[in-house]
Amino acid sequence: MDLEFGNYRLKRAERLLLAPNGPVELSGRSFEILSMLLERPDDVISKTELFDAVWPGLVVEENTLQVHVSALRKLLPAEMIVTVHGRGYKYAGPKPIAATAEAAAPTRPSIAVLPFDNMSGDPEQDYFSDGITEDIIAELGKFREFLVIARNSSFQFRGKANDVADVAKKLGIQYVVDGSVRKIGNQVRITVQLTDAVSLAHIWGEHYDRQLDDIFAIQDEITQMIAARLARQTRTAIASRARARPTDNMSAYEFYLRALQLAAVYDTVLEAEPFLRQAVKLDPRFAAAHAMLSFVESFKYYWDYNNPGHLRSGLEIARTALGLDPDEAYGHLATGFAHLYLRQFRQAEISLDRAVALNPNDPLILSIRAIFLNHTDRPELGLDEINEAQRRDPYAVGWYDDFRGVLLTTAGRYREAAACYAKMATVTPWSLIRVVICHFELGEIAQARDVLAKVKAHYLELSLDEIVDTEVDFYEDPAVCSRYLAILRGVDSEG
Repeated sequence: MDLEFGNYRLKRAERLLLAPNGPVELSGRSFEILSMLLERPDDVISKTELFDAVWPGLVVEENTLQVHVSALRKLLPAEMIVTVHGRGYKYAGPKPIAATAEAAAPTRPSIAVLPFDNMSGDPEQDYFSDGITEDIIAELGKFREFLVIARNSSFQFRGKANDVADVAKKLGIQYVVDGSVRKIGNQVRITVQLTDAVSLAHIWGEHYDRQLDDIFAIQDEITQMIAARLARQTRTAIASRARARPTDNMSAYEFYLRALQLAAVYDTVLEAEPFLRQAVKLDPRFAAAHAMLSFVESFKYYWDYNNPGHLRSGLEIARTALGLDPDEAYGHLATGFAHLYLRQFRQAEISLDRAVALNPNDPLILSIRAIFLNHTDRPELGLDEINEAQRRDPYAVGWYDDFRGVLLTTAGRYREAAACYAKMATVTPWSLIRVVICHFELGEIAQARDVLAKVKAHYLELSLDEIVDTEVDFYEDPAVCSRYLAILRGVDSEG
């Protein structure tokens, strides 16, 4: 059975270690050492035991073991493996737990689009080949008939000599698309191929030599050809879904592609704003750029909860985007997100449902709707949504554990929520509040006090009422926050 510890997963059958950024290279001996330490997290394991288990019947120098432990410390946070002098080694990270069973093979065709290779000879052009890939992922994601792996997980295979069957096994998919892009001046050459990862049969391939301003027609043709061939596998009739040309200004489009790179990662999403503003300045009718800008503007609220102005300005930008193209999924996402945190729950539901309908494969859209379901007292449905999101983005471990912990706490499944948080390397401040609730409800008052001390240390200048108001008070039913606040006060008074 696989083991999860913090943001890592040890896949025993595949002898693979998954880190937050994807698979990492691990020798067979290092794998065995790590596996043994994780199986006995409460024990100090002697060097003799490790030698007997990892090098049975062999005479090995002691520094060989040290080399492998050092290698593990470079791959993991160094403090996860401690040396107990004179005795051996001990695992000291987040408690390992048995991983939940992976999803069964889907009945729908499942596909990953790997990042297209940049063949331009200029690393500065990576954004362009990445953007082409992302655009194809987004367009395929609009087909409810398919399960499409999200950008963050498919991009874990960037720049590697990938074996198609291995990629398919790691992502749990049936089909793989890969290709390359060469952009020189106003000319672009794109090659693309679709492979059945089970039989390794080449299903379709094509190359395009076009002017740069034909790029949208090329992307549409690639999407349609892939969709048509996958549709045959399931006898699904798919009508032509060619989109309108998003912009006639290629400079605006290149700014948009640079923004997509940044907006795809939580830590850099705000850095996308200047590129998007430049894109809409160059082409005020560029609906996709307005839609992404509306999302970035609304999302600022996660960094500045005391400023609902971000939500209102995000709504205004989203109105512009949807006025230009009512089918821009991220315009509806930004609208739903803003209405959710402005406590306008009915409007939020309409917009988020529309966003999911337009792109049912986007894990961020699914995740935000899961939080909406949490805040409107439907956490079990939210858990289903998070599971669907993670199926499409299996390498984003920490993000989903955080949201899943919030949902499990709301559902009253405190033991499961506590286990979910225990495997996170770093628990977010808003989730630390839920950890206090879980410990209290489980009768673990000492642990609840310890975690509450961490919460108060993070919010030094805020009272408990202000902490709850800032981080928790987004529920449609005010009784939820009233109960949480009462618990926090009770734990605090016992301290």
